[in-house]
Amino acid sequence: MSGMLIHNAAVLTMDDAQPRAQALAVREGRIRAVGTAEQARAAAGPGAVEVDAGGRTVLPGFIDPHNHLLSTAESLAALDARYPRVTSVADLVALVAAEAEHTPPGQWIRGFSMDDAKYPEGRPTRRDLDGATTEHPVIIYHVSGHQAVVNSAALAWSGIGEDVPDPVGGSFLRDEGGRLTGMVTDAAMELLLPLAVDIGCHGPNFHTDLPAEQLLGWLSDAAGPYLSAGVTTVCDPQVSARELRVYRAARAAGTLPLRTFGMPLSHQLDSLTAVGLAGPFGDDWLRLSGMKFYSDGTLLGGTAKFSVPYGEHGEFPGSLYHHPDQLVDLVTRAAREGWQVAIHTQGDAAMEHTLKAIASAVRVSGPDPRPRVEHCGYPTREQAKRFTDFGVIPVNQPNFLHDSGGDFLRRLGQRAHRLQPMREEIDLGLRPVLSSDSFVSSLRPMDTVANAVGRTTREGLEIGTDQAVTLHEALRAHTLDAAHSLGVEDRLGMLREGHLADVVVLDRDVEGLSPDDLRRVDAWMTVLDGEVVHRRED
Repeated sequence: MSGMLIHNAAVLTMDDAQPRAQALAVREGRIRAVGTAEQARAAAGPGAVEVDAGGRTVLPGFIDPHNHLLSTAESLAALDARYPRVTSVADLVALVAAEAEHTPPGQWIRGFSMDDAKYPEGRPTRRDLDGATTEHPVIIYHVSGHQAVVNSAALAWSGIGEDVPDPVGGSFLRDEGGRLTGMVTDAAMELLLPLAVDIGCHGPNFHTDLPAEQLLGWLSDAAGPYLSAGVTTVCDPQVSARELRVYRAARAAGTLPLRTFGMPLSHQLDSLTAVGLAGPFGDDWLRLSGMKFYSDGTLLGGTAKFSVPYGEHGEFPGSLYHHPDQLVDLVTRAAREGWQVAIHTQGDAAMEHTLKAIASAVRVSGPDPRPRVEHCGYPTREQAKRFTDFGVIPVNQPNFLHDSGGDFLRRLGQRAHRLQPMREEIDLGLRPVLSSDSFVSSLRPMDTVANAVGRTTREGLEIGTDQAVTLHEALRAHTLDAAHSLGVEDRLGMLREGHLADVVVLDRDVEGLSPDDLRRVDAWMTVLDGEVVHRRED
């Protein structure tokens, strides 16, 4: 395998011992030198491929530590209901109706990323979707992934009638007359579609039963969007048997598009314990890391658990997936088995339960437990200070502040300015990370970086700009600190001799760019395991 020399570059290494360089050498899947062009050329060896970066920024490959890879691949092949493509109920109905025209009757129509908080008509109903088609069962997933709206044909297909009870951890929304509206939240989604796994009340179930060949094809097709954005590693934060089987098959076939880490969902704790399996387990291409738990619901969908209900009229009390004592027991048992724990938490009331669970888990964990709080929406100042007692890793997704910040300002008022307080977390000595939560938001890391730096809404409003971070802090949070959250900072997330050769050359020098300009940055070239897997044709 011939080496590679990347020179005439603005190399940001994320290595405190050598933060900047002009060139780097890659050979046999490893970084061989970082320094001057002469040093790198010597290390690359004879016959090395030379890449003139033209002054562009060079970084470690982006690591997205909270990215639903398979579900994103699935969403890329489904109806795109994302705002601003769909801005109203009328738009949504038209989108479904157009799809129904060339879909055989009886076949499911699925859409992703509906953001009904922005619709002037309010939430869509099953009657609205019935206006698009009565011959196809329809499900449109909310942008949060925690709720969905279905038509009457979907309810009938699923055998759900007006007398259906709400399951633990979820609900079927009803109108003033008590009739089903077609909107379902959280655990109630379990009853809608043919599902590959039963996860009970351990989280929202979007693990639909689809042919493995179809899922494998979609996963392979996702390589382009990810690699062209410079993503080389993801951690899927909700892995069930469905995901793991597909990832294993793709790994065996050589079609796994990038390094894929996974967090088994907590419903599998007992079965994994029975066979003695705990993370970290696997190799540098396919690996199980921590275990995922849910405390509360979604900020976007109105089910986050705050001490004071939110909404323009205080109409959102929020909900919990487990009784607080059950959450403590579940998380503690996982930690005792050796799992790194990662708990989805949005509201401050839920955060209190999460901190109690983490405090219990740390007592039975190994010497470096690195507990993660996924989303980490609204920790109070006192709660953030307590993070330092346990080495909590806040897993932030500032894309939500841009995409839905206007809704947060309306629903949370002044509390919205404290969402994802990343500046405060860094100043406390914590190592917060950046992630996308794709399929829920953009998988492009430079979108995430721009939103961490800018903290403005889609409408141009400021949202907690005192919690903004610098460009270098944001880039580090999406590379080295992301690797730390996965326990692999010894070989990923940094451009240092001996590390795995995952490198992204951005399409320009990004230092000094505004947040709006940062959002327009893509990968000019992406190197994964020492091989060029994406190069833009200029």
